[in-house]
Amino acid sequence: MSTKELEQVELKEQVVRQRELILHNDDFNTFEHVINCLVSICDHSELQAEQCAYIVHHNGKCTVKAGVIEKLEPMYMALKLQQLNAEIK
Repeated sequence: MSTKELEQVELKEQVVRQRELILHNDDFNTFEHVINCLVSICDHSELQAEQCAYIVHHNGKCTVKAGVIEKLEPMYMALKLQQLNAEIK
């Protein structure tokens, strides 16, 4: 691989930075609501959503999706509209 090709690969890696959509625990949303939101918004299976809900409950937060910001931003906004406490890091 030439130097120019290596530089292009490095540049692409910098541009396509992976981010995390993190769900935080709160005191008012039910497990059922959180699970339903993860299934419908984040395309989780029932089991995956349930596991994430328990991790959030016991650890205070859980990464529920990883990817590029363009994919995570709509999910983040949808979770916020459902009154869930989320962030993208």
